[in-house]
Amino acid sequence: MNFINPQKHTRRTFLRRAGQLAFTGAALPTALNLAAMGEAAAFDATDYKALVCVFLFGGNDYANTVVNYDLDSYGRYNTIRGGRPDLSGGGIAIPRADLAATLLDPTTPLADGRQYALHPMMPGLANLFNTGRAAVQLNVGPLVVPLTRQQYNSPNRVLYPRPPKLFSHNDQQSVWQTSGAEGTTKGWGGHIGDLARPGNGSNNVLTCVSVAGNTVFLSGEQALSYQVSSGGAVRINGLNGNVYNSAAVRAAMLQLALQDRSHRLEKEYNLVTARAFSTEGAVSNALSQFPATDAPFNSFPAQNGLADQLRLVARLIAARDTLGTKRQVFFVSMGGFDLHDVLINNQATLMGRLSSALTAFHAATVSLGVADKVTAFTASDFGRTLQSNGDGSDHGWGSHHLIVGGAVRGRAFYGKAPPVSVTNSTTDAFDQWHVGQGRLLPSTSVDQYAGTLATWFGVQGNEMNGILPNLGNFNSGDYPRDMGFMVNPQA
Repeated sequence: MNFINPQKHTRRTFLRRAGQLAFTGAALPTALNLAAMGEAAAFDATDYKALVCVFLFGGNDYANTVVNYDLDSYGRYNTIRGGRPDLSGGGIAIPRADLAATLLDPTTPLADGRQYALHPMMPGLANLFNTGRAAVQLNVGPLVVPLTRQQYNSPNRVLYPRPPKLFSHNDQQSVWQTSGAEGTTKGWGGHIGDLARPGNGSNNVLTCVSVAGNTVFLSGEQALSYQVSSGGAVRINGLNGNVYNSAAVRAAMLQLALQDRSHRLEKEYNLVTARAFSTEGAVSNALSQFPATDAPFNSFPAQNGLADQLRLVARLIAARDTLGTKRQVFFVSMGGFDLHDVLINNQATLMGRLSSALTAFHAATVSLGVADKVTAFTASDFGRTLQSNGDGSDHGWGSHHLIVGGAVRGRAFYGKAPPVSVTNSTTDAFDQWHVGQGRLLPSTSVDQYAGTLATWFGVQGNEMNGILPNLGNFNSGDYPRDMGFMVNPQA
């Protein structure tokens, strides 16, 4: 807990801790208990909201995801990526003609005639963008403080700190999810869950749900990452079926696992087991009532694991009233993005799966009547180099990401469109956003990106300081606290 940093002593945090003392038997004034109840109710109100983090493990190549299309920018991109002079692709450049079908048409055109298209295998997401249901956040990545390229190159790491262990997979996955290097134990999704848990009543264990295994992103002070598979809740086999074909053995196992104990450690172990057993039953029963949510996913080919994960998320959202949940944070993922080789072929497959899965998921939220209550967003270890290594691209930093949902201020780009360059000259006025080989120096921090999502979700004011420790460094001018891509929840 944050007992030292005074910025993290928010009203809600204080009341939550006061509530914890009351739970252990400490007496508190009635007025304080009523205030705590009111504070919890303010978060969940009477509506439902969900955030869905789609993590692309390995570091997605940004330049072939959101692709430069205007002739000047595409020409630079094509040259740097080893394409042919006639713009027909080659190297790791996508042919310009292939991008026409996924050209993005923002409501407000970008400056200087800049244009982007999505990867040719992403027509579904391009359509969501062009119909106002998706947006692109340009050049976002981990930052501690705003940095120019000159500041990045400065030896003064106290005045101009860098994120820890840049270009390292494990560390940058952790920095995206927790603001700290590998080994950090709590993520910003989990901290949001800490605030949301009281509004989910007895089923607060379902506040943070991962369909992609264990993740630090959903770990908070009290919030836990409840793990499910794409097939549903994970069963405790010994408690759900006959053991050694014997109902008597199963009954004995149930008694041993669920009975109250006097020994502290035994008692806690059985409480955890009982919670897992009862939650599995509640989830399984709820999901059995909502199989029809699968409809948008029915035409999917095999081997789209992301679609399977998002199908399960959609069914859990459909069961929200049955489960008694008002606020949820989900985590799903894809792997395979560390494409030092065979970039053109392998990323095409991945982009096709990402686009079709997210498009079907949004369609499911529309059919459920909650499209404006559910926001999905992408994240990844890092972007990659614009410069080709021959058949792929290497580890980078900043990247472009997608936000999808009915509450997204869609058909728009947010942040700064970076120049297409590989320069690392501190005197080049044209390019201040690259740090060698076309690695993007982020012009938007992960904290700004996350803070915009958290504000829409219901996090208020100074509560952000306990969730996103660096957000206070990004609050004015070219680094706004809110990037503006979500509808204001107070509007």
